[in-house]
Amino acid sequence: MAQIGDHPEAPRPGVRPAEGPSGVDKGVALTALAHRYTSALSRFFERRVSNKAEAADLVQEVFVRLASLRDLSEIEKPDQYLFATAANALRDSVRRDAVRQRHFHDAFDEVVHGSCELSPERILAGKQSIARFQAALRELPERTRDVFVLRAFDGLKMAVVANAVGVSKRAAEKHYAKAMAHIAAAVKEPRDA
Repeated sequence: MAQIGDHPEAPRPGVRPAEGPSGVDKGVALTALAHRYTSALSRFFERRVSNKAEAADLVQEVFVRLASLRDLSEIEKPDQYLFATAANALRDSVRRDAVRQRHFHDAFDEVVHGSCELSPERILAGKQSIARFQAALRELPERTRDVFVLRAFDGLKMAVVANAVGVSKRAAEKHYAKAMAHIAAAVKEPRDA
């Protein structure tokens, strides 16, 4: 007799797992179906997807869906049911991939993309470059610096920048060009102190 708060699917100590009308344990039936159909489902998916790991995931998805059924003995034609479930899992996977645009992503390949290790020399060069950038920014006249910061860091349109600093759009463009040239030269070549 079920008690209040007992979950009908949760196994209780000393109680056998739920059995279907045929008297077969659901776990045993699911395992038998997995042994019988895993290789056929794998071939089905491998012919339809480019990645073998994705094929294995889809096979697993079919059995997860199968495990969520209340009674496996109600399936009259397991072949048809499993492959219809497989087709639905594949269709759902294609929809998810389309939403995520997974086919536009490339896997990281160290040979192609280079090493991501940061050597001490690379870290030092980066710190020195940042220091040169900051020094060059401080060297700019105030109005030129303001135009550069509003445009480059705040992303404002040039007309808005010009209005904010009280100059014409053309004058703001000249200030910005002057700042870019000065900073590029400073960052490019280290100065001797």
